[in-house]
Amino acid sequence: MKNYTPTNDVLGHPRGLFYLFFAELWERFSFYGMRALLVLYMTKQLLFSDEMSFGVYAAYMSLVYVTPMIGGMLADKILGFRKSIMLGGILMALGHFFLTFELPVFFYGSLALLIVGNGFFKPNISSFVGDLYKEGDTRRDAGFTIFYMGINIGGAVAPLLCAWVAELYGWHFGFVLAGIGMLLGLLVFKRGLTKEVFEDKGNIPDEAIYYSQKMGVKTGNWVTIGAFLSVPIFALIIYLYQFEHYLVWVISLFLVVYVASILKKVTKQERDKLLVAVYFTILYTLFSAIFEQAGSSLTLFADRNVNLVGMNAAQTNSINSGFIILLAIPFSVLWTYLGTINKNPNSVIKFGIGLVLLGAGFVIFGMSAYQVDELAKIPMIYLILGYLVLTIGELFLSPIGLSKITELSPLKYLAFIMGVWFSANFYGHFFAGKIAKLTAVKEGDLGVFSNGFLGDITYWVTGLSKEFVVSKGTVFHQLYTYVSVYAGFGVFTVTIGLLVILFFKPIKKLMYSIH
Repeated sequence: MKNYTPTNDVLGHPRGLFYLFFAELWERFSFYGMRALLVLYMTKQLLFSDEMSFGVYAAYMSLVYVTPMIGGMLADKILGFRKSIMLGGILMALGHFFLTFELPVFFYGSLALLIVGNGFFKPNISSFVGDLYKEGDTRRDAGFTIFYMGINIGGAVAPLLCAWVAELYGWHFGFVLAGIGMLLGLLVFKRGLTKEVFEDKGNIPDEAIYYSQKMGVKTGNWVTIGAFLSVPIFALIIYLYQFEHYLVWVISLFLVVYVASILKKVTKQERDKLLVAVYFTILYTLFSAIFEQAGSSLTLFADRNVNLVGMNAAQTNSINSGFIILLAIPFSVLWTYLGTINKNPNSVIKFGIGLVLLGAGFVIFGMSAYQVDELAKIPMIYLILGYLVLTIGELFLSPIGLSKITELSPLKYLAFIMGVWFSANFYGHFFAGKIAKLTAVKEGDLGVFSNGFLGDITYWVTGLSKEFVVSKGTVFHQLYTYVSVYAGFGVFTVTIGLLVILFFKPIKKLMYSIH
């Protein structure tokens, strides 16, 4: 029996979902629009070296996925979803607009504003979506799939539009356009609050704490003050990007200690569910590490070894988001339909299928070598087909993960655990960089995937033997490093996915009634 009031629905979902959908769409528009310009802006306008630009970019992207844990904690204890989202949006809008000033203090300060703002915005808007659905509501997965489409519409359109404006009118106009996108997201969210579409959801969790005063200032206001005071700290961390690996250890220690403290405070049932949330986050970390090749090695692979038609290598990054836009609604309808006939696969199985399909996508990239030409170029159809398969895998895992985290987390720690979920992207970006480095050509070395058992996997998937590649030129060596790494990690990911499916029952048991 469904526990919602149909008269308050739009297209079968709570009205609030569509306000959050458009708010997130415009926030992601601003985020991806700015991200598309950042490295080019640093190298061409600020005249940073490539090494420095990549270092600053890596530090920025890592921190963007760290602060949601802090923002989630503060939302759970003090601010609530509504105030956190508004504060985060304002900080991010300021960050985009301050990028129009070329002084170093504004540049690093702007990135820090975006990092802090994202920490308040990102985990809490996702948690808010989950709060719209009661426990056991069969529409939840479908709702998150619709929400996920909003993310990808912003992600697909922003790089094309902001980059076009920046090229035509100047870098600063591109950043301004990203800032305008963020303001539009805030306006949509504010209108939803005014029209009371969220009913009583997302309010301050404990008014006594929020309004209690310290040094004559409300605790809630201290959070805002603290957010602005933390900006110089994050700006300094970005400036000292060379020490990023220490950040990984610090964050890992914090996560282990804080999650362990939560496990001690909750009931056995809540503890079991939270352990499943951690398990899902670990699987998502693996997914992210492989998936994020799309922004690094896969772009170079497309540039150097793919016969591209109709787009350049940079534009191939929009293929994934394009497929998400096309497939999100059909998948949403599918989950709803399967739920009504009690055939909707368990979430653990969906995660397994997602990993299998992600791995299969990279196996397809590896198999492209079967049709390599004399210039070491492969047909573009393999790139498109591989992206299609891994995108379907993404729809099985990423939006479903968002949905399940909101159900598995103890209510009082919901936003923090959502921040933990997003930390998978932090680790994913870190490990993705390590994987991408394996594709670099080294004189006289075809890489670890050319020898022994891994070499056998490469030959089986790609049809390329080590001897054949050695007899060819350097351009074939480069192709081999790409397809061998993709084949090896593709087979590994498929294997992990199959194991997840095979041993789903113990995990399902820990989820109790959650599907």
